[in-house]
Amino acid sequence: MSRTIVVTGANGFVGQAVSRALLRRGDRVVGVVRRAQSGVEGMQEWLLDTEDFAGIEQRWPVALTCDAVVHLAARVHVMHETLTDPLAAYRATNVEGSLRVAAAARRAGARRFVFVSSIKAVGEASARQPIAETDPPAPADPYGISKLEAERALFDYGRESGLEVVVVRPPLVYGPGVRANFLQLMNAIAKGIPLPLGAVAARRSLVFVDNLADAIVHCTTDPRAAGETFHVTDGRDLSVPELVRLLATQLHAPARLVPVPAGVLRVAGRLSGRSAQIERLIGELRLDSSHIRERLGWYPPHTIEHGLLETAAWYRATH
Repeated sequence: MSRTIVVTGANGFVGQAVSRALLRRGDRVVGVVRRAQSGVEGMQEWLLDTEDFAGIEQRWPVALTCDAVVHLAARVHVMHETLTDPLAAYRATNVEGSLRVAAAARRAGARRFVFVSSIKAVGEASARQPIAETDPPAPADPYGISKLEAERALFDYGRESGLEVVVVRPPLVYGPGVRANFLQLMNAIAKGIPLPLGAVAARRSLVFVDNLADAIVHCTTDPRAAGETFHVTDGRDLSVPELVRLLATQLHAPARLVPVPAGVLRVAGRLSGRSAQIERLIGELRLDSSHIRERLGWYPPHTIEHGLLETAAWYRATH
C-alpha cells in the first residue's frame, strides 16, 4: 500500500537517508526544502522558504494530502553561539515551528507525526547506567531545552487534536556525508595525526544514518509506535579508542593513539576554552535502546562495522 509521507529537512544529512528509505518502501515522498537541490531521485520537492515555518498552513498545496509527516528540520546545535538570546531563537524554530508543521499536517489529513528530537533533550552524559526514555530529562543547553519543550508541546497537541505523535531521539549520527566532529576525527586519522585518546575508557552510543532512517520509517506506520518516545542506536557502544581503531582500519590509515589521562585532557580543554568538545570525546554517553526493540520488534539492519565501512568509503572517495 503506497502512502504519502511529507519530510521536512529532506535535503539534509538524515533527511536524504529517510527519503531514500521511504521511496524504497514504495511510498510517495514530498520533501519540504528551503533550497531546490534535487538531493534524492524520486522525491518531489516542495520549496518553502519561510522562517520557522511561518504561514505553512496557508502555503500547503491544496492537492497534497498525506498519511504522515517526518519532521527533521530544526535549528541545530551551534558550537560558537553569537546570539544574545539563543534560547528564543531555538524555541522559535524547534518549538513554535514544529507546532505549525504539526497543525498543518493534521489539516492535510496526516494521522502520524514523527518528530526527530535529540538525546540532548535529556542530557549530555550518562552516569552508571545508559539513559532510558523514562529517565528524568536535564538538558544542558538551549538546543536541548528547545528539543525537550518541542517534544512536550507536540504530545500535548497530539492529545488535543488526535494526531499520533512519535518522538525519536538519536545520539551522534554518522554515515556518508557526515560533518562536524566526526568528520574532523576522520580527517585527523587519515592524516596520521597522533590523537591523545588512548586512555579514554568512556563509551558512547552512535547510530548509523541508515539505521536511524530505518527506525524512523517504521515509526511512520507501526500502530504500536503512537505516543511513544524511542532512543535509537546501533546497539553497540564503542570506546573512543575502539572507534578510532575501527575507522583507521577502514580508512587504511594507522591508529596513532597516545594514552593521555582524561583529567589532563579536561584541564587542557578548560585552558583552551574547548571543554565542551573535549567532554564530547571523553565523557560517557550511552543510551538504552531496548524500548524500540521490545515495543516494535525493531533491530538495526546494519552493524556498526558496516556503517563505519560505508562512511570511510565515502570519505576516501570525496577527500
